[in-house]
Amino acid sequence: MPADFAGLSTALVADACVRLGVELRAAPAGIVPVTAGQRLAGRALPARHYGSVDVFLEAFGAAGPGDVLVVDNGGRTDEACVGDLAVLEAGAAGVAGLVIWGLHRDTRELSEIGLPVFSYGALPAGPVRVDPAEPEALVSARFGPHVVTADDVVFGDDDGVLFVAAEQASEVLDAAAGIHATEREQARRILAGETLRVQTSFDAYLARRAADPSYTFRRHLRRIGGAIEE
Repeated sequence: MPADFAGLSTALVADACVRLGVELRAAPAGIVPVTAGQRLAGRALPARHYGSVDVFLEAFGAAGPGDVLVVDNGGRTDEACVGDLAVLEAGAAGVAGLVIWGLHRDTRELSEIGLPVFSYGALPAGPVRVDPAEPEALVSARFGPHVVTADDVVFGDDDGVLFVAAEQASEVLDAAAGIHATEREQARRILAGETLRVQTSFDAYLARRAADPSYTFRRHLRRIGGAIEE
């Protein structure tokens, strides 16, 4: 996992994208880790699934250490496209984890293996179809409304999964770290008895908003250097 993501979260990365004007590309709600507390971050390794694991085995042949397999199964909920053997093979190939636009199975075994796996959930039934593969099967993967390629970085934790263009990832992580530092200081002050309303000069905000309805709380926070929303 990139060291820059250590101690951060997908929520902070999402806020940083908004702050910087970087496209916010979140996986659909409901994509969560098989085991609570799992985290991942790495270069995307896309693979479109057509009913057979052969596409994963082919993808692993081109995997770099720390890559994250991004599985496009069209969001299907009638089959589980990843099981324990595929995940074991992913680990053997140096892959850091998997994110699946679809379902997994072999939940107990996946929990024992420990490699991070994110999906909509579990289903015992595997595929009974084998569809024709497309030429772009290992070039890009659709994940909800987003198209993911090897030019993207994947971040995942208990809140879900985000995709960020690799060329923007360092800037986004730097901004996320700054937001994190501000929020932790705000949290410390709340615990010490200084409410968030006092810290954010909320009464002054309400007065200014009354005089200027276009004055938003986000604009106010940026003016005073606070952080709670972007």
